[in-house]
Amino acid sequence: MANGFALAIDALADPTRRAVFERVAIRPAPVGEIAAGLPVSRPAVSQHLKVLKEAGLVRERQEGTRRIYRIDPRGLAALRKWLDGFWAGALAEFKTFADGASEEQP
Repeated sequence: MANGFALAIDALADPTRRAVFERVAIRPAPVGEIAAGLPVSRPAVSQHLKVLKEAGLVRERQEGTRRIYRIDPRGLAALRKWLDGFWAGALAEFKTFADGASEEQP
């Protein structure tokens, strides 16, 4: 899923889309509930959800006449795996720095 993380990052780069994603992360919800209180229209929220869905970050389930959106754990796992690669490197650099700093102390 080398391209999946790029789609996810691009999708989350938009502040409104990130706000939509954060609301869905709190709990699954229909579009109307997600849109409540956001400074964009319900159709705009639907478009943001479409982009998040295409990026693999959310999925939908039909419940009667409503679609309920929730986080897609597979998309988050791919994004986290990519980020963890940076985290491992950062920790290794910190260890090197800390080891060097402790050797310099009297």
